[in-house]
Amino acid sequence: MRLLLDANLSSPRVGDPLRRRGHDVRGAAAELDLEVLDDESLLELATRDERILITRNSRDFAPICRLWAEAGREHAGVILIWTLSQRQYGEIIGGIERWLAEIPDAVAWRGVVASI
Repeated sequence: MRLLLDANLSSPRVGDPLRRRGHDVRGAAAELDLEVLDDESLLELATRDERILITRNSRDFAPICRLWAEAGREHAGVILIWTLSQRQYGEIIGGIERWLAEIPDAVAWRGVVASI
């Protein structure tokens, strides 16, 4: 699956294990040009690149996703991490993998907002 990690997730600690499991992962924190994008621009980039956006910045992204849905705009999928701390790498990876197993088709992710 094609994924984009928001800047608030560790690309080495979260991205590398997901890559080893066969996913195509970009990390905003590891790519300086992505780190400076505002939240909506990052969601637009993920959508253009057909990547599911994964973020711990749920408070900002949940309203953006709602506004997009109300406007009939479709993104490539978003996984919001609400309750796990930045250091709970195993739990974050496990939650992501559970959602990806539940919805294994990238097309089926369009417009979906999932929570961990």
